[in-house]
Amino acid sequence: MVGGTRMGLNDTPSANRVHIGFFGRRNAGKSSLVNAVTGQDLAVVSEVMGTTTDPVYKSMELLPLGPVMIVDTPGLDDVGSLGEKRVRKARQVLNKTDVAVLVVDSASGLSGADRELLGLFVDKAIPHVTAMNKSDLLPGIPEPGPGEIYVSAATGHNMGRLKETIAGLARTEEGKLRIVGDLVRPSDLVVLVVPIDKAAPKGRLILPQQQTIRDILEADAAAVVVKEFELRDVLGSLGRRPALVITDSQVFAKVSADTPPDIPLTSFSILFARYKGILEGVALGAMALDSLRDGDRILIAEGCTHHRQCDDIGTVKLPRWIRGYSGAELEFRHTSGGDFPEDLSGLALVVHCGGCMLNEREVRYRLKTSQDQGIPMTNFGTAIAHMQGILKRSLSVFPHVLAELGELDL
Repeated sequence: MVGGTRMGLNDTPSANRVHIGFFGRRNAGKSSLVNAVTGQDLAVVSEVMGTTTDPVYKSMELLPLGPVMIVDTPGLDDVGSLGEKRVRKARQVLNKTDVAVLVVDSASGLSGADRELLGLFVDKAIPHVTAMNKSDLLPGIPEPGPGEIYVSAATGHNMGRLKETIAGLARTEEGKLRIVGDLVRPSDLVVLVVPIDKAAPKGRLILPQQQTIRDILEADAAAVVVKEFELRDVLGSLGRRPALVITDSQVFAKVSADTPPDIPLTSFSILFARYKGILEGVALGAMALDSLRDGDRILIAEGCTHHRQCDDIGTVKLPRWIRGYSGAELEFRHTSGGDFPEDLSGLALVVHCGGCMLNEREVRYRLKTSQDQGIPMTNFGTAIAHMQGILKRSLSVFPHVLAELGELDL
């Protein structure tokens, strides 16, 4: 439903959209340029410096790219204690940016802050273009430097070229991993075990389940969706062997017991770890569960915010299961949404959700942040599978991953 909150199978989740971030100093014309590129009044425009106080996100279709997430950020030269917080928020956007647009007032030229930002783009391997804005105010347009385009948000000069450049820098879907579609063939049967999640909006499946069903259908395979207590009977009545059983991690043990050994089994969380490019890292990180000691601190990080139920997986179930598995007295911290600490010192382990609401770049950033600080990171699905002794089985659909993990005791 356009403009509403209901999401159907045809909608593109924000995590699957190309994230285009507009960065620069205050009053460089970022918001005006966002409006000119999109052809909509998405951002508030004012002559007052610092009008944009927080990153502004807008999902839309942008030709020739398709579904995108446009992000207008506060000026990176903001001042004062509040300004520092705004700058920090703007820098956090870099961790999820697929294409960066540095907006520069062409009359002023590149500043030290602009050059520092270009360095960050390079360090983070973010494809980028520099938009020399307000070119209509120049007596003549100079020869652009490498990666620069002279544009004018006021007159629309070079808007088409800027959009084509952004599209050329964006990663295409060609060669990108699928959630499950590459693991099945046309006419295959896939069984999905879906407990009714109390945290999901009433009447809807949660996002990973929706996306997996869609991917199965796009592979011309068939999806059968059951609750955990129906699985045994359904498997006995299908008349043919399923190509794969996919389960919610919370019922992994029961589903594994009810699924014959000759039927491949994995979880939504493990599929999404591969889809986001972090499966090997989080599978390796699960091994840290075996060495937890009294007093260790664990961060449980979730990429979305949702209404907490009395037996919530992140705040209740996982801490209980990890304490029971390790036999240790542990301390737990929790973050959700866009909050992920840059400093992980003092932690023994990070346990992350499946990341369905985060794009691939941000999920990879979080794993790299952990690895760079020597902190193992796993995710809900791999952690639960390891604690229940079925991680090797759940990874068997990815032989190359098992090969890379070598002789680890999965």
